[in-house]
Amino acid sequence: MRKKTTTSTSDDFRRLALACEGVVEGAHMGTADFRVRGKIFASLGSPDPGWGMVKLPPDEQALMVETVPTAFKPATGAWGRSGCTLVWLNAVDVVTLESAITAAWRNLAAKTKKR
Repeated sequence: MRKKTTTSTSDDFRRLALACEGVVEGAHMGTADFRVRGKIFASLGSPDPGWGMVKLPPDEQALMVETVPTAFKPATGAWGRSGCTLVWLNAVDVVTLESAITAAWRNLAAKTKKR
Protein backbone atom coordinates (compact mmCIF):
# COMPACT_ATOMS: atom_id res chain seq x y z
CA MET A 1 0.00 0.00 0.00
CA ARG A 2 1.33 3.40 -0.99
CA LYS A 3 1.74 5.99 1.75
CA LYS A 4 -0.61 8.97 1.39
CA THR A 5 1.35 12.20 1.62
CA THR A 6 0.11 15.76 1.79
CA THR A 7 1.98 17.07 -1.25
CA SER A 8 3.34 15.84 -4.55
CA THR A 9 6.37 16.85 -6.55
CA SER A 10 7.17 17.15 -10.23
CA ASP A 11 9.19 13.93 -9.82
CA ASP A 12 6.05 12.18 -8.54
CA PHE A 13 4.05 13.51 -11.50
CA ARG A 14 6.68 12.33 -14.00
CA ARG A 15 7.03 8.90 -12.36
CA LEU A 16 3.26 8.33 -12.27
CA ALA A 17 2.73 9.46 -15.87
CA LEU A 18 5.58 7.31 -17.20
CA ALA A 19 4.24 4.28 -15.28
CA CYS A 20 1.18 4.20 -17.55
CA GLU A 21 1.45 1.71 -20.42
CA GLY A 22 2.78 3.06 -23.71
CA VAL A 23 3.64 6.54 -22.41
CA VAL A 24 6.54 8.56 -23.74
CA GLU A 25 7.79 11.89 -22.47
CA GLY A 26 8.20 14.72 -24.93
CA ALA A 27 8.26 18.49 -24.90
CA HIS A 28 5.79 21.08 -26.08
CA MET A 29 6.12 24.85 -25.80
CA GLY A 30 8.94 24.58 -23.26
CA THR A 31 7.22 22.10 -20.92
CA ALA A 32 7.41 18.35 -20.47
CA ASP A 33 4.46 16.47 -21.86
CA PHE A 34 3.32 12.87 -21.64
CA ARG A 35 1.81 11.12 -24.63
CA VAL A 36 0.13 7.86 -25.43
CA ARG A 37 -0.01 6.93 -29.13
CA GLY A 38 1.22 10.43 -29.98
CA LYS A 39 -1.52 12.32 -28.09
CA ILE A 40 -0.85 14.48 -25.02
CA PHE A 41 -2.77 13.48 -21.89
CA ALA A 42 -0.67 15.32 -19.29
CA SER A 43 2.00 17.99 -19.03
CA LEU A 44 4.26 19.36 -16.36
CA GLY A 45 5.43 22.89 -15.56
CA SER A 46 2.61 24.93 -17.00
CA PRO A 47 1.37 27.52 -16.30
CA ASP A 48 4.34 27.70 -13.87
CA PRO A 49 6.75 25.29 -12.19
CA GLY A 50 4.87 23.42 -9.48
CA TRP A 51 1.85 22.86 -11.72
CA GLY A 52 0.80 19.99 -13.92
CA MET A 53 -2.07 19.43 -16.31
CA VAL A 54 -4.21 16.37 -16.92
CA LYS A 55 -6.80 16.12 -19.71
CA LEU A 56 -9.98 14.70 -18.21
CA PRO A 57 -13.51 14.09 -19.46
CA PRO A 58 -15.87 16.83 -18.18
CA ASP A 59 -17.47 14.65 -15.48
CA GLU A 60 -14.10 13.56 -14.07
CA GLN A 61 -12.80 17.14 -14.24
CA ALA A 62 -15.82 18.34 -12.26
CA LEU A 63 -15.32 15.60 -9.66
CA MET A 64 -11.64 16.47 -9.16
CA VAL A 65 -12.36 20.21 -8.91
CA GLU A 66 -15.20 19.59 -6.44
CA THR A 67 -13.30 17.04 -4.34
CA VAL A 68 -9.97 18.90 -4.06
CA PRO A 69 -10.57 22.53 -5.11
CA THR A 70 -7.27 23.65 -3.62
CA ALA A 71 -5.39 21.36 -6.03
CA PHE A 72 -7.49 21.16 -9.22
CA LYS A 73 -8.95 23.84 -11.45
CA PRO A 74 -9.99 23.95 -15.10
CA ALA A 75 -7.58 25.71 -17.42
CA THR A 76 -8.94 29.00 -18.71
CA GLY A 77 -11.17 29.28 -21.74
CA ALA A 78 -11.68 26.58 -24.33
CA TRP A 79 -8.79 24.50 -22.97
CA GLY A 80 -10.57 24.11 -19.65
CA ARG A 81 -13.91 23.40 -21.31
CA SER A 82 -12.22 20.63 -23.32
CA GLY A 83 -10.98 18.94 -20.12
CA CYS A 84 -7.56 20.46 -19.48
CA THR A 85 -7.34 20.46 -15.71
CA LEU A 86 -4.54 22.23 -13.84
CA VAL A 87 -3.05 20.50 -10.81
CA TRP A 88 -1.14 22.40 -8.14
CA LEU A 89 1.32 19.79 -6.92
CA ASN A 90 1.83 21.35 -3.46
CA ALA A 91 -1.87 20.84 -2.75
CA VAL A 92 -2.43 17.27 -3.92
CA ASP A 93 -1.41 13.98 -2.32
CA VAL A 94 0.28 11.31 -4.42
CA VAL A 95 -2.71 8.94 -4.32
CA THR A 96 -5.09 11.58 -5.70
CA LEU A 97 -2.52 12.67 -8.27
CA GLU A 98 -2.13 9.08 -9.43
CA SER A 99 -5.90 8.79 -9.80
CA ALA A 100 -6.06 11.94 -11.95
CA ILE A 101 -3.13 10.93 -14.16
CA THR A 102 -4.50 7.41 -14.61
CA ALA A 103 -7.94 8.76 -15.53
CA ALA A 104 -6.41 11.09 -18.13
CA TRP A 105 -4.29 8.28 -19.59
CA ARG A 106 -7.18 5.79 -19.60
CA ASN A 107 -9.49 8.21 -21.40
CA LEU A 108 -7.01 8.94 -24.16
CA ALA A 109 -5.67 5.38 -24.45
CA ALA A 110 -9.22 4.08 -24.88
CA LYS A 111 -10.00 6.68 -27.58
CA THR A 112 -6.87 5.94 -29.57
CA LYS A 113 -7.31 2.13 -29.38
CA LYS A 114 -10.73 2.29 -31.06
CA ARG A 115 -9.38 3.76 -34.31
